[in-house]
Amino acid sequence: MLVQAKFPEPAPKDIQGIDPQGIAAAWVEQFNDALNDQDVAIDRLFITDSYWRDLLCSSWDFHTYQGLSKISSALKRQKGQCRVKSVDIDASSDFKKPSVCPIDFNGAIKGVQVFLTVKTDIGRGRGLVKLVRDTADGKSWKAFTLFTTLEELTGHEESTGTRRSTGVNHGDHPGRLNWQERRDAEADCKPPFDPTVLIIGAGQGGLTVAARLKQLGVRTLIIDRNERIGDNWRNRYHQLVLHDSVWYDHMPYIKFPPNWPVFTPKDKLAEWFEIYAKALELNVWTKTTLTGSTWDESKRQWTLNLEREVDGRKESRTVHPRHVIQATGHTGEPYFPSHINGLGDFKGDRLVHSAQFTGPEPKAKGTKAVIVGCCNSAHDIAQDYYEHGYDVTMVQRSSTLVVSSEALIDVEMKGVYSEDGPPVEDADMLNMSVPNPVGARLKVDANREINRRDATLLDGLTAAGFALDSGPDCSGLFMKYLHRGGGYYIDVGASQLVADKKIKIKQGQEIERVNAHSITFTDGSELEADEIVFATGYQNMRETARKIFGDELADRVKDVWGFDEEGETRTMWRRTGHPGFWFFGGNLALCRFFSRLLALQIKGLEVGLMKYEDD
Repeated sequence: MLVQAKFPEPAPKDIQGIDPQGIAAAWVEQFNDALNDQDVAIDRLFITDSYWRDLLCSSWDFHTYQGLSKISSALKRQKGQCRVKSVDIDASSDFKKPSVCPIDFNGAIKGVQVFLTVKTDIGRGRGLVKLVRDTADGKSWKAFTLFTTLEELTGHEESTGTRRSTGVNHGDHPGRLNWQERRDAEADCKPPFDPTVLIIGAGQGGLTVAARLKQLGVRTLIIDRNERIGDNWRNRYHQLVLHDSVWYDHMPYIKFPPNWPVFTPKDKLAEWFEIYAKALELNVWTKTTLTGSTWDESKRQWTLNLEREVDGRKESRTVHPRHVIQATGHTGEPYFPSHINGLGDFKGDRLVHSAQFTGPEPKAKGTKAVIVGCCNSAHDIAQDYYEHGYDVTMVQRSSTLVVSSEALIDVEMKGVYSEDGPPVEDADMLNMSVPNPVGARLKVDANREINRRDATLLDGLTAAGFALDSGPDCSGLFMKYLHRGGGYYIDVGASQLVADKKIKIKQGQEIERVNAHSITFTDGSELEADEIVFATGYQNMRETARKIFGDELADRVKDVWGFDEEGETRTMWRRTGHPGFWFFGGNLALCRFFSRLLALQIKGLEVGLMKYEDD
């Protein structure tokens, strides 16, 4: 269970007229002294209830060190090993200059925000510290939160910018191949281009981490069972549009064009994925499945049997990567409640999971549609049904968190992921620098403000019999997403239809059985149904791994999603417990940020900077 942070007390003195640059410089000097084994007491640098979130700078894992004792232990661990060498003020832009910032959501507590550059014994990174005035003496400035993240490995930097390839080998080279011939050979993945990494899934997860690995010189192959790149979005329900904004959803290296819509339609995103893979020269085999797998513990190498369709012909290939990344989605395979009695007795027109829902019939006015579930997909499908003249009921078995898209963007994203926001890399620093326990506390107040703005809508939903919640400990949408990967709806229109009772709600009852033309619930009530869509979510990625790789691997890897004892996301984007096997998923923003960190871990293993057993 994630424990929410306590905010520091407001400073006894007004901070108007302070010198953020001088305050930042003094703290950085003291912190570097501590890193260099100087006799610096940790309580001179951090307040008592403080946090250091570190992603691969102090170790080869993700940590949030909470409190003076754990931060002190983390710093002492550096002595002798010296993983973190030094930090400095990042003065590369006006936006990143030390400045006064709010510490809490409401701005009652003020502090100084300092963007940092970080040097470690193996590479370089970035960081951000938020300093508050010590309430004891009213003078000294100490860290409430510190964030450090690795961005590159020394001697193994990305081949971008000044390190980009020339694209041609000038001179006298008889028989040399042109770009297209070289590209075709690389995409075929035969020696010497056999893959070091095989990625399962060509969605945003697979594409972004493949792009990062490509720039680090790690040979990578993506396989996907679909016919085309982007089909994981293209084949979903007809009216699907992303609920996150364009400013939040950029992908690494190639941002969306400036005329891109705020909310991306599914088919447009699918086309973008194809463009992205082509432009970044990613090796993707579609219509390809994994038919067999063996892990050699001594060699730390996989033997994978693939079946691929090429030009209408089936071909079998065997590859021997050292790493497999399961990027089959945020969660896993669709969860269909096959245990429900009577599914085979249904005589209506359609009974499917939302993943297989293609859209309403064009001439079906008055047809009774029942959607089992009440989150994003369920609402979108219900609205689509309603707009086609169906008689629509959603079955809500528990409660749902609902926020309007407008309030979410204005309260949570404005000034960070917005048209007037900073570059997305700096926005990511602001976002990811917040330790999850602190973020959970911030989200309580943010969620309260969202609920205030959405009060009329939420009151209407309650009056219609729709059960609402505010996420774990009232911490809102994003924390609920990290806890369980769902359970919410970002309203883009369906909630008002529910409030107006144009979309009906059956609340609080489980399904007893499905009949020929109806559903019977545990309270004995019955609901007529011509079409039934189960918007019942997806299985845990670990269970998808069990289906693909078997029990031995699935029992060895750790649970996915939720939080570990330090407040970091479990298992995702980091070591799973099985060497050579990784989970990767999340929305586009999470994939953009964590793709770099997973690629750095794999590169570190490949060049001998890291051992899988290292902390």
